[in-house]
Amino acid sequence: MTDISRNNPWKWIPSLYIAEGIPYCAVNTLPVLFYCELGISISEITAWTGLLSLPWMIRPFWSPFVDIFSTKRKWTLAMQVLMTICMLVVGICLPTSFFFASTLSVFACMAFFSATHDIAADGFYMLALTEKQQADFVGIRSTFYKVATVLGQGGLTLLAGWLESRGMQPDGAWSIVFYCLTGLFFSIWLWHTRTLPRLADDHPVGGTAYSDILRNFGLTFVSFFRKRHIVAAIAFMLLYRLPEAMCGKMVAIFMKSPLSEGGLGLSLTEIGFANGTVGVIALLIGGVIGGIAIGRGGLRKWLWPMAASLALPCVVYCLLAIWPDTGFLTICVAVGIEQFGYGFGLTALMMYMIYFARGESETSHYAFCIAFSMAGIMLPGMAAGWIFEQMSEFGITGFSNGNVFEIYFWFVMICCLTTFGACAIADPSIREINEQQK
Repeated sequence: MTDISRNNPWKWIPSLYIAEGIPYCAVNTLPVLFYCELGISISEITAWTGLLSLPWMIRPFWSPFVDIFSTKRKWTLAMQVLMTICMLVVGICLPTSFFFASTLSVFACMAFFSATHDIAADGFYMLALTEKQQADFVGIRSTFYKVATVLGQGGLTLLAGWLESRGMQPDGAWSIVFYCLTGLFFSIWLWHTRTLPRLADDHPVGGTAYSDILRNFGLTFVSFFRKRHIVAAIAFMLLYRLPEAMCGKMVAIFMKSPLSEGGLGLSLTEIGFANGTVGVIALLIGGVIGGIAIGRGGLRKWLWPMAASLALPCVVYCLLAIWPDTGFLTICVAVGIEQFGYGFGLTALMMYMIYFARGESETSHYAFCIAFSMAGIMLPGMAAGWIFEQMSEFGITGFSNGNVFEIYFWFVMICCLTTFGACAIADPSIREINEQQK
């Protein structure tokens, strides 16, 4: 390992995890808003932007090759340069007549670069720090990732809203946002060229044939599917978050849609504050409290309360759809309640995956668990817009004011049954985990 005395983690860990968080928001959150403003249909928005999550989901399949071709430091810096270029190209393409196809293509590249960056950066973190430092800085890296989320979902949306309030057209406003992101990421890359330490242990894995890598990966993959309760575990990981998956991108569209169409008619500035600031902070607080609760009472004790807290607060969107012309403070409170519940409830899934992955090939098995949990968000989310448009086409509307959003969110509440069903399926494996820990 490198000389620890010359490796000051405070110089690079905060900026490294900001560099992990911002591209994820730029690819998965911001396009929903500006595509909605620029007239793309809801079904296309949810389908195509949902597909952009795929590189993060399948990154375990190419992560072994990152170790072969170069050092983790070089991979990290190279991906930051490529993401900077992608952000610049998005800014250039947005004001054009072919913005949808061109920006989607660039976002697909950015998603792949970002997922690869995450592999290299997390590996670099493990190499550069001692075990004690890793424990000391785990909270720091998580905090700055959340800072990036607030900046990405909140700050950048607020900036776009402010530019539009000054009379700028949406495509021009969002173009400037991505130019600002370009400058930010170029600065991050420049900073890391000076601050990321050069590690003696950071070198390509030599003498390993591709066939051996594929064979080892295959053995790890097979061993994952031979774990006890694997069918129940996969069902739990896929179904537990179904209500949130169906809300996902539809919430931003609901907020942006005008009152005449059953939406909340919020400005970008208001959406940035409600979703990107209030929502993210509530999500973080819910996650912290959830971690404390499981730490004291165990997963089995808190599984069902957490399932209820994840699923049932989605009812706030039903209520907002019934009374869309409500105050902005009420909307912020509703978003805070729902996101707190999601953060608290998500803890059960995260802890279950950690427990289930324990044993041989723990790191790889946990990566497979993450992939299945992301599939549980991505696949239903891609279909959400199509379901909404089918409801609208067949005249299926709400009970109170003929609002399609209302009936859609009642449909989400029906999906809550899958969350509780997933818990029932996983309960035997959780009982077994609980017995093993005694």
